[in-house]
Amino acid sequence: MSLRAVEVSWTRSGRRVLHGVTVDPVPGSTVGLLGPNGSGKSSLLRLLAGIDRPDSGCVQLDGQELHTMSRRAVARRVAVVGQHAETDLDITVRDVVRLGRIPHAPVFGAGRDDAAAVAAALTATGLGEMSGRLWHTLSGGERQRVQIARALAQEPTELLLDEPTNHLDIAHQLEILALIRRLAVTSVVALHDLNLAAMFCDHLVVLSAGSVVAAGSPDEVLTEDLVAEVYGVRCRITVDAAGPFVRFEPGADLPG
Repeated sequence: MSLRAVEVSWTRSGRRVLHGVTVDPVPGSTVGLLGPNGSGKSSLLRLLAGIDRPDSGCVQLDGQELHTMSRRAVARRVAVVGQHAETDLDITVRDVVRLGRIPHAPVFGAGRDDAAAVAAALTATGLGEMSGRLWHTLSGGERQRVQIARALAQEPTELLLDEPTNHLDIAHQLEILALIRRLAVTSVVALHDLNLAAMFCDHLVVLSAGSVVAAGSPDEVLTEDLVAEVYGVRCRITVDAAGPFVRFEPGADLPG
């Protein structure tokens, strides 16, 4: 069993943002959350992280409802990587990654396994030789890798990522998603790019207006009809050994 949302509904500032959403990842898999802006992807990630609590339904971790667990206990299992991370401090890559050890910290001093966990996270993300670099000297792709390393230093079993490839060039998008796919954790990642989702995700959940409109493998989910219904654009989808590939038709928005 893993982290899952069961029939969650949530209203925020008087507006229903999620309605009856279930997400039940296979342990160790990569789940892609798809949908247009405002469909509820980030809100669902907030519920899965325990940042907010649903009005109905529940979020469970190994069968236990998340809201009954301490924030520290949740943080030892669930790590979050947001869209942006900025700081004006002259902080090194190693220091950023070390922040991931906070949930494991004893009352006084550093934990016994902190150095090993930080080193392992740096190695997993290819940042070993950059550990002394200052944050403000890093490129966007490098900063995103550091944030993933910080999350890995938590030694989580579940990793939640909100559009981790946003504002990155194509090479860095591929690099980040390939890294996520290799990790020995269950990952739930919100994405906009349908082709990247098809390439790197085992399972897709498509949201529209706060509800799940499709769920399954990329081959099952990504259809021309679904793209037209959810995104309001026409496309052509071809499928080969690598999976589905979405080709949008320029200027082919559907009539409003």
